[in-house]
Amino acid sequence: MARLQAQENQPIRARTIWMASANIPPGDVMLDHIFLTVSDIHRSLVFYERVLPVLGITARLDYDGEAGPAGHPDLKGFGARGRMFFWLREGAAAPGAVHVGFVAGSEAMVRAAYAEALAAGASEIHAPGPQLHYDPRYFAAQVADPDGYSLEFVFKSWQHES
Repeated sequence: MARLQAQENQPIRARTIWMASANIPPGDVMLDHIFLTVSDIHRSLVFYERVLPVLGITARLDYDGEAGPAGHPDLKGFGARGRMFFWLREGAAAPGAVHVGFVAGSEAMVRAAYAEALAAGASEIHAPGPQLHYDPRYFAAQVADPDGYSLEFVFKSWQHES
């Protein structure tokens, strides 16, 4: 395992980060997709179709569950750059069970996504700002979507350096 040492001015919890060396190119995403079960698919579509484009998530796809194996749900997908990775399905929501962190390309993008989410009916969890308990370079805002799911819009400057 490779050991990365953080800067000395960081909180104790964030000083040492362990990573498995799996020969994965920097910036590659290792999570392929997530299904989020929502109580009202139409309400959630209106919300996410308004908020996600601010983050560059502009692709939309409807998947008919009948095309899949028996019992596969109908899905409403969102994605970017040729990948569909965020899927909604209707059912009994379990808001305490899920927290989704969306990558933002800048602090301004965090602020814009936060503002759009509030305008679309989200509830504030925390306003945009540095998350010093994680890392001074971790800038984020957090809201609860219409079902109460925790959504975080995150800009980690060290992941965007050229």
